[in-house]
Amino acid sequence: MNAMADDKGVVLSEEQKKSRKRRSLAIALVLTFLVILFYVVTIVKLGPGVMKKSGLPAISVIV
Repeated sequence: MNAMADDKGVVLSEEQKKSRKRRSLAIALVLTFLVILFYVVTIVKLGPGVMKKSGLPAISVIV
């Protein structure tokens, strides 16, 4: 068996740790950008009238 994998699992070098950290940061930034982009696109597609009260009468529930 491999002596390095007995108790510690996979041991990463410092360069691999730095690479993993940079990759994780890049993924986080891309996900943040996509969330903001989807939010902005949704607001733009709905238009400015989405925040105004509707002129339709309220629906009442008949029991």
